[in-house]
Amino acid sequence: MTDTAPSPVVLPAVSPREERIGMLLVFLSALMWSFGGTIARFIQIDDSWTVVFWRSLWAVAFLIAFMLWRDGWRGTLKLFRHMGLPGLGVAFCFATASTSFVVALAYTTVANILLMQAGVPLLAALLAWLLFRERVSPATWIAIAAVIAGVAIMVSESLGSAVSPIGDGLALLIAVMFSVATVITRRFAHVRMVPATCLGALLAGAFAALQASGFAVSGRDMGFLFAFGVVNLGVGLAFFAMGARLVPAAIAALLGTFEPILGPIWVWLVHSEVPSVRTIIGGAVVVAALLVHIGLEFKRQTRPARPGVTGLPSPN
Repeated sequence: MTDTAPSPVVLPAVSPREERIGMLLVFLSALMWSFGGTIARFIQIDDSWTVVFWRSLWAVAFLIAFMLWRDGWRGTLKLFRHMGLPGLGVAFCFATASTSFVVALAYTTVANILLMQAGVPLLAALLAWLLFRERVSPATWIAIAAVIAGVAIMVSESLGSAVSPIGDGLALLIAVMFSVATVITRRFAHVRMVPATCLGALLAGAFAALQASGFAVSGRDMGFLFAFGVVNLGVGLAFFAMGARLVPAAIAALLGTFEPILGPIWVWLVHSEVPSVRTIIGGAVVVAALLVHIGLEFKRQTRPARPGVTGLPSPN
């Protein structure tokens, strides 16, 4: 009898050094994204769609400039042509997630959005395992569980308040879209995804332009919208697109959890909003879980395959 069971999808192999670089880039993307709440607090615009439009426009301008600097005109056009369906999928995911983030803030609390995002590592790990049979180690599952528990502690004080189902639905949509984008980026590691993130920002801006009540903003707000689009969204997307293809989807999503951990810290330092005791305890749990897991990953990568040999893989 012929075995007709589908074989696991072979994921692109990367060296330990490339994986460490990927982990650093994904962390830096989370760092850039963590400034979002702090920057948004400075913006005095009532229409969320106007914010989405200008944020997306500045992100597109930065990403195009970055690709032109790195790859030139011909290289940039080639990247857009060759991103294919995986790139279109990532573009759609980021367009949906970035738009939903800004709009959700008008309907629900930041805490609830963070709780939904805590499920991203679990969703990404499940999708990667179900679709591509990407192995998830027991240590990663334990770290994911610890992250979810820690963020749940952080936001538990606000769960009893009345929130809009629209806002929570958008927050869940952010988690799902980010998980899908993480898995696609890892699976199609040979595809450069910076053009896809640029297209995603362009789609978000185009949709917001159709919904916005107006585009006039003050010079002060435009400065913060520039930071919101370039530093928070554009640089974050570039780092994520370059790094997520080099590390397993579960670990990429796990590193992304630094965003909801660092976000309240910046708001505390800049806007003098002192975190609650539960926020501090939950944040400590999450940071400890992430640092321990990352340390174990670095140790695993440098551990010799056999006593007396280096940690580098055999060329055979």
